[in-house]
Amino acid sequence: MKKTEIVHLHMLLAQFKGYCEEKGWDCDFTKYKEMSISPFQVNRSMKEHEQAIFVLALALLAATNKKPDAAMKEAM
Repeated sequence: MKKTEIVHLHMLLAQFKGYCEEKGWDCDFTKYKEMSISPFQVNRSMKEHEQAIFVLALALLAATNKKPDAAMKEAM
């Protein structure tokens, strides 16, 4: 993938992170926050954005594995 596509994916996952926090879902984003990277920091390396995507995706996956039925009902 190109860097712009990686940054775009990072942005989408960051928006979903915000949605989860807004809904009060039990998500642990501490590892992502420790990275101190934002999708708006386009000057950061592609590798850093890839790592952020990986950490965000794992946190979101862990949250859906905790209570998949409840999360799906709230989303609908």
